[in-house]
Amino acid sequence: MGIYVNPDNIDFQRAINSQIYVDKSGLIELTNAKLFTEQQFICVSRPRRFGKSMAANMLTAYYSRGCDSRKMLSELKIAKSADFEKHLNKYNVIHINMVDFLDRSKTMDEMLDYLRRRLLHELKKGFSDVDCFDWDNLQSVLGEIYTDKRIAFIFIIDEWDCIFRIHKNDSDAQTKYLDFLRNLLKDQSYVALAYMTGILPIKKYGEHSALNMFTEVSMTNPREYAEYTGFTEDEVKGLCEKYNMPFDETKRWYDGYNLKGIATYNPRSVVMSMTGHDFDSYWTSTETYEALKVYIDMNFDGLKDKVTRLVAGEKIPINPTKFQNDMTTLRSADDIFTLLVHLGYLTFDFYTKCVWIPNSEVAQEFINSIEDGGWEEVMKAINASDKLLQATINGDEQAVADLINKAHSENTSILKYNDENSLSCVISIAYYSAKRTYTVERELPAGKVYADLVFKPRRNNSNPAMIVELKYNKSAESAIQQIKDKNYPDCLKDYSGEVLLVGISYDDNKRHCCRIEKIVCQK
Repeated sequence: MGIYVNPDNIDFQRAINSQIYVDKSGLIELTNAKLFTEQQFICVSRPRRFGKSMAANMLTAYYSRGCDSRKMLSELKIAKSADFEKHLNKYNVIHINMVDFLDRSKTMDEMLDYLRRRLLHELKKGFSDVDCFDWDNLQSVLGEIYTDKRIAFIFIIDEWDCIFRIHKNDSDAQTKYLDFLRNLLKDQSYVALAYMTGILPIKKYGEHSALNMFTEVSMTNPREYAEYTGFTEDEVKGLCEKYNMPFDETKRWYDGYNLKGIATYNPRSVVMSMTGHDFDSYWTSTETYEALKVYIDMNFDGLKDKVTRLVAGEKIPINPTKFQNDMTTLRSADDIFTLLVHLGYLTFDFYTKCVWIPNSEVAQEFINSIEDGGWEEVMKAINASDKLLQATINGDEQAVADLINKAHSENTSILKYNDENSLSCVISIAYYSAKRTYTVERELPAGKVYADLVFKPRRNNSNPAMIVELKYNKSAESAIQQIKDKNYPDCLKDYSGEVLLVGISYDDNKRHCCRIEKIVCQK
């Protein structure tokens, strides 16, 4: 029914029994350190299918007096912790999945009343020997049970934010819900730990800070919990070795979430890829592209330009601090991008405050979302990218110049024309299909300076590497000469084989020229 007081360990046992289980029990050591402290309130927000429920079930199995989890957990990392036995199955655990209550009531008052009655019913079944003064008062009952038994409660609340996602515009209902959680948890002696999971961080209401006691652990600041948010690179390497899957391709498809420097992979997608022995869009299949399209089509100044740059592979600086942690109070492109970070469509670097599209799986979702409805110019360039790549490999300088000219001219309504950064963005889009067979780097350190664009062939790709230099009001030949003079091929020191040096220039008359030379790199 969505509420469990002192549940057994069945749900977490299923996770351990699965074909792929990655041990994240180190999280328990972190939460043990928070018990009965000022940091005992933890709210973890992650995108869908990033292991939120698994973590909640694991904590429930470890702490709950309703089961003996010693044998199940003895082979996991937590068993080596000095506090493993101290807290194992020692607490009254209330595990609530808020999704189960959304469809049971027409109003928030009805829902909260039902939730209270369900909790009281479960408590009365489990603690009927306690002489409670008022079995209709939830906080009073919890307090009296704690006083009588001297065993504290741990609250595990899964999908805590579903009210804010489903009832996006009902601020009164949201406020009532926050007040209910505050009254249930804040300054209550019976609480040893409260661990909530959701997609969104805690809603901001100006001065109304109902849940200000919670430490927020999010995709914009994972704090010390970063390695427990998804699969780490070492964990994925181990899975690739076990399932005989190419790590480089797995990285291209599912890596890219940067959590304070920790490379994080989408766990749902990695598991599906390993067990199915293929590469496909598994995480995004649980969402619809229309949901992404709603946000990137919003009419904010500069949003379309920034989305185009994201599709091209650029990193965009944002200010996430003004985001109100909901899906409706969106006042700027920064708010849109911050929301997309929490939803998993973008990743965020805590130190540089930049966002970007994390991997090929999510990049395809962006392409799906801009295929029509005002993005025709960008899509024309992307759809012509196979032709441009082949023309470059064939050394057809005129065809390359013509295709770049077309892509550049058609996208002037989005991007500035006489700007090398804009041309670099256009060229990245024009060569979009190259990402399937190349690692594409922009502003890559090369020799004494930076190469504009570098294309490194992926494993099992026989195409030549490419170094592209851009020039405005200078000749394409001077671009080639700069590549040579500045020793740009140095950035390919781990590569041996043919390298195409590609110089592209344009001028105030919107004329584009291209020169292509071929050299050979030796390791």
